[in-house]
Amino acid sequence: MHYSGRALKRLRLMRGIKQSHVAELLGVTQATISRWETGVLMPAEDQRAALERLFAPPAFAADAAIKRLVETSAARVHLICDHSHRLLAASPARRKEWRRDMLGTPMFRYASEGIQQAEAKLQDLGWYDGETTSLVVETGPNGCDDVPILAGSVLWERIPLSDGAMGRLVTTLG
Repeated sequence: MHYSGRALKRLRLMRGIKQSHVAELLGVTQATISRWETGVLMPAEDQRAALERLFAPPAFAADAAIKRLVETSAARVHLICDHSHRLLAASPARRKEWRRDMLGTPMFRYASEGIQQAEAKLQDLGWYDGETTSLVVETGPNGCDDVPILAGSVLWERIPLSDGAMGRLVTTLG
């Protein structure tokens, strides 16, 4: 299938994905995605195949369902890309805690010391090899006013996304 620049942009916007995230997933720059969308540049054959996988309707339906469940959950929960830590979805309770819109933002810069320590241990725990798919983490406070993290426990759950990346569902416990 061939996507025109306008069609590519429409698909990306319908799915709520930023150009920078598509660029990250495809290993190109954000400027390249912009040039594809304006028709100034055409993706190479392997890039077109990657775009088709990224925007394939059946896979999108599963991600849309996950996003909808997160965004309508009464729990304090959010979903990030496990690799880039970009925010993919957040529940109303979680969004209320944060003082600004965070969708598409890399969240690791707001991590508390406890979260950073837990992140550093993931490789040894087999997180990236699929040996461990859930983990309870003691957060500790981050001292940040606009995106506060309070001391407490969260459950990290690793889930596959349609683009081949892994997501991390983060749920506050208690």
